Amino acid sequence: MIQVITAANIDHNRDLMEQAWRLRHRIFVEEMGWAAIERDDKREIDEFDDEHAVHLLAVDDNEVVGYSRLLPTARPYVLSTHLPQLCEGVPPSSPHIVEWSRIGVAGSARTSGRRLNPTALAILTGIVEWGLPRGLKGFVSEMPTSWLLRLLQLHIHALPLGLPQMIDDVEIVAVNAGFDGRSLRQLQKMRGSTDSVLAPESRVAARLAS
Repeated sequence: MIQVITAANIDHNRDLMEQAWRLRHRIFVEEMGWAAIERDDKREIDEFDDEHAVHLLAVDDNEVVGYSRLLPTARPYVLSTHLPQLCEGVPPSSPHIVEWSRIGVAGSARTSGRRLNPTALAILTGIVEWGLPRGLKGFVSEMPTSWLLRLLQLHIHALPLGLPQMIDDVEIVAVNAGFDGRSLRQLQKMRGSTDSVLAPESRVAARLAS
């Protein structure tokens, strides 16, 4: 299930968030080599992990096996602050668009082959399922260029914001990706289920927002 954690419920989910901080450190520092953000406490936290951040945790038997973060684009965010060179124009800013970042899946939940990882698919489905009732229409993200086709196959209308650039030996492109009800239906089709991916408490919150 996908647990959505915001400023409103983070105090009740401290154990899960501790797992999330440590998972981020394992993925981005220990595996990907982002030495600039290494911390002695093995928790990867940055200036954007504030009251505006929305954390999506894939939880399996009380273990966090996947993570991503949404940030509002109507205020400073990662692309606009640290990577504006990926945009040929001004980075997007809208109350209806979020930034999707810090995307990672634990080693125990990774799969091989060309099919989209089920945990990553659940997280993306959770973003759309949670976001649509709140008036979200899409996200911006910095991602490997190979992800572009995958997003289009999921009926997410992804458009590059600039030309790809090499960052830490990976070809990265910034995208503006729109989603709607068709995207959710395609994601559900890919998952093979129309059941909600959201944890019960997150599902209730999504209904209340609609």
